[in-house]
Amino acid sequence: MMRMRKAGIILAVTALVATAAAGQVRQHSSVSALKGHNTNAPVDVSADRIEVQDRADRAIFTGNVHATQTDMTLDTPRLTVAYSNAAGGKTQIQRLDAAGGVTVKSPTETAKGDFGIYDLDRKLITLIGNVQLNQEQNQVNGSRLVIDLDSGRAVVDGGPPGVNSSGGRVTGHFTVPQRQQQQQQKQ
Repeated sequence: MMRMRKAGIILAVTALVATAAAGQVRQHSSVSALKGHNTNAPVDVSADRIEVQDRADRAIFTGNVHATQTDMTLDTPRLTVAYSNAAGGKTQIQRLDAAGGVTVKSPTETAKGDFGIYDLDRKLITLIGNVQLNQEQNQVNGSRLVIDLDSGRAVVDGGPPGVNSSGGRVTGHFTVPQRQQQQQQKQ
């Protein structure tokens, strides 16, 4: 079993609320809870089937694929793991490509998309196609999500018009604290 790190898709909603709620934003960024995620941690993968293509330095997992790396998980029907053989015969994972729908979870966020790329060398997680990011009751939708695990910066793009259901725009739904009730209770 390989240990796989699926980068957490954790957008801090604070900055997102201000821009997305205004409805004027095509692109938005904020801080992901996966900032500083340990990409050197082992990656565990389980699936119904594995095909190792050693000459191509890749392994293809199919059927109910579940991968974990520390507190991040990735679920998908198909996962291609690109690796290299380092000195001493050690295998080093370089990249994970998920296809057929992908869900990435961290302790506080869940992200979904049609395809996913986790580049362990560059410490980037990218979801493409019908992207949905949830944090508690808050939700952001777009065409592409990129999370930089070093900086914690997460960016959601709407994509070109007509490419997906968002119509080329980022959309969001955000819960707001009930301030009026709190003020009435104090009086």
